[in-house]
Amino acid sequence: MQCKRLLHIIGLGCLILVASCRKFTDVGTPRTQLTGATVFTSDGTAIAAMTGIYSKMMGTSSSFMNTQVSLLPGLSADELTNYSTNTSQGEFYSNALSTTNFNIMLLWRDIYVYLFQVNAVIEGLTGSTGLTAGVKSQLEGEARFFRALCYFHLVNLFGDVPYVVTTDYRTNALVARAHVSDIYQKIISDLKDAQGLLPGSYSTVERVRPVKWAATALLARTYLYTGDWVNAEAAATSVINNSAAYNLVKNPDSVFLKNSNEAIWQLMPVVPGINTYEGNVFILTGMPTSVAISNALLNAFEPGDVRKTSWTKSITIGTSTYYYPYKYKIKAGTPVTEYSMVLRLAEQYLIRAEARAQQNNISGAVADLNILRSRAKLADLPVSLSKSQSLAAVEQERRVELFTESGHRWMDLKRTGRADVVFGPIKPGWKPTAVLYPVPQSELQNNPNMTQNAGYF
Repeated sequence: MQCKRLLHIIGLGCLILVASCRKFTDVGTPRTQLTGATVFTSDGTAIAAMTGIYSKMMGTSSSFMNTQVSLLPGLSADELTNYSTNTSQGEFYSNALSTTNFNIMLLWRDIYVYLFQVNAVIEGLTGSTGLTAGVKSQLEGEARFFRALCYFHLVNLFGDVPYVVTTDYRTNALVARAHVSDIYQKIISDLKDAQGLLPGSYSTVERVRPVKWAATALLARTYLYTGDWVNAEAAATSVINNSAAYNLVKNPDSVFLKNSNEAIWQLMPVVPGINTYEGNVFILTGMPTSVAISNALLNAFEPGDVRKTSWTKSITIGTSTYYYPYKYKIKAGTPVTEYSMVLRLAEQYLIRAEARAQQNNISGAVADLNILRSRAKLADLPVSLSKSQSLAAVEQERRVELFTESGHRWMDLKRTGRADVVFGPIKPGWKPTAVLYPVPQSELQNNPNMTQNAGYF
């Protein structure tokens, strides 16, 4: 099977990419036609081009998918307390971001670098006649899936953003901001295409290449964010019902292990001695120099919730005790036992619960919440909850289930209109405009068609 060949080449992907595709990933040069023609002449080099994108994400802690999308929104929200002396990081914690913030510039640039690369893959595949059908289909599906994921984070962090689907740097340099609603429709279109292009099952035990269900899971999330409750429920249900592939892991300590039955898509470590950068950054071995768990998050857990004992840990320095995220248990070292989790089954239950509650199916919503509460060793919620009570219960379960994962808390409170209510009393100087990050000043200088978000100058 061609899909199996895809997985077998993963281990060689980085080496092939370095040897054959270095120019392909050089965003600063307009030589994509030449490199596209050479890269997409064989299955091996084409696979390596896409594999190289995943490898790049796992090669540094500054990648947006590798720690940054959890760390920075976690600081902006109420999940983390800042202990860094770095001014750039401190601005996220105080919700007083400057347009010249280094991490903002890095976050924006990083995502658009990946977008350039996946657009190059799509362009190369479109013009290629040398690839086998199975490989070509899966690579296009992966590229469209990942493009959707990039734009999902862009619109939720920055609002209206330039929507680029070409590698023509002259065109991209002048693209104006597209409306969030229009971009969401393009995200949905890409994910529907990906569903049809990607295989329906993993070819090996590894869950590091997206399959149809990864696209479906992200589609469920996208429908939820756009208020399409019917389709959000349907998409989440289709993932949940695929019990041959996905099941909730009974022991919370095992959820984030590599190839967990709960994993829909994970990223494989590539740096020797590092399992995940989430573990490397969050786990404390002494006085915190970056972040620790906030008291607000620590106090959000109900008594007896095993997620608190399994997914947080503390260290005492002198008379002070600091808590830190402990979903990933390995700070550094071998063997590799953990992969970075991007999509997992528990979120699908939460998506379906919220979609059901919005449709006044309270018993169905509560049933989904109680599945996760049962794993957490908590008592069931009653079916007598009102709609508003059930939605509040969804918010609470998302808070303690998905903390420090992919910016969920930050984006949840924004999309539900609850940011001002929650952050206003606990964030000195909070302003409603802080729900969007600023466009980097460098983008305004380089693109005459770019505008800034409200509240930034």
